[in-house]
Amino acid sequence: MTDEAGTKRGKPRPSIKDVAALAGVSWRTVSNVIHGHRYLRPETKAKVENAIAELGYKPQMAARQLRSGRSDVITLAIPYIDHPYFASLAHAVVEAAKAYEYTVLIDETRGLPDKEEQVARGYQSIQTDGIIFSPLTLPVDSILAARDDTPLVLLGEHTLDPRIDHVTADNVESTREATEHLISLGHRRIAFLGYLTEGTLGTGDLRLEGYRRALATAEIDENPELIIGAAPQSDLAEAVGAESDYSREEGYSRAQQILLLHQATQIDAVVCANDLLAIGLLRALREADVKIPSDIAVTGWDNTPEGGYSAPTLTTVAPDMNAIARFAVEAVHKRIQGSSEAPVGRVAPHRLMIRESTAGTAS
Repeated sequence: MTDEAGTKRGKPRPSIKDVAALAGVSWRTVSNVIHGHRYLRPETKAKVENAIAELGYKPQMAARQLRSGRSDVITLAIPYIDHPYFASLAHAVVEAAKAYEYTVLIDETRGLPDKEEQVARGYQSIQTDGIIFSPLTLPVDSILAARDDTPLVLLGEHTLDPRIDHVTADNVESTREATEHLISLGHRRIAFLGYLTEGTLGTGDLRLEGYRRALATAEIDENPELIIGAAPQSDLAEAVGAESDYSREEGYSRAQQILLLHQATQIDAVVCANDLLAIGLLRALREADVKIPSDIAVTGWDNTPEGGYSAPTLTTVAPDMNAIARFAVEAVHKRIQGSSEAPVGRVAPHRLMIRESTAGTAS
């Protein structure tokens, strides 16, 4: 067990000066050995290496970086670590990076512009070989203007740009499929929950577009009253971006508006912009004795584990998280290796997971 002072079971970690004392050389000579200095006597090098082995000394990462020019570290910059979607993404990236022996550093930006600009600039305080970045507020033009030569891959459909590598799921098409599923069950008064009334680069508008396309294809008139926002309602939310309210709490609180619309316009289904909104909504509908799906059917987006255990279980769009991670790691690795190919955009597959929250027909 290591304590805060960096000791193990009370024994201090050996330092470069400890190695120098045991080898009978200066600490600078030890540093030269660590850095791979070519002008060293073989016997001196051997003494230092033996001392390193005997003491179990581990050179600082900075020393290895100076020697190789690489850190074998890539950074994943995401808006929210505690969001189930991004938590799953982080796990998938860590797994995908193992194939290239990369360590993954995870940075939470909270969607704050200054934090996102720090990512775009390639970080100044750490050495990272490449960055996988999911921006929430910084537009692509700003990212391109700020970036240095650190390999950078963007995530998210709103970042599609031929000037930079990017990976995404198809938010528009997937939400269109979810809405068409509801229409195929006989639902015609379908609401959308999760329109972002405050400007961010969030996926809510893209998923709203998919909902609209499905209605248009089915020749169902769009009712603006049935498009329900999820704008920030607190100082904290305003500080960290609109998607901070893509939460269970927000879905639960918006249920009152949906129930009033259900009485006035007979809403019979709700397309939610993500699973957390849907799970909060399901709870509130159950408390109001609304039958799901016969009175109101509900869909989500993300395929979070929670949706498979909610009551009822949640129909949702399941993006292939492993494919997103694999594509992103592959792309950043190629740039780290010096590839000068034209930037590539890749779209990961998805599927619609049909569960109890829609399994049935409209009343």
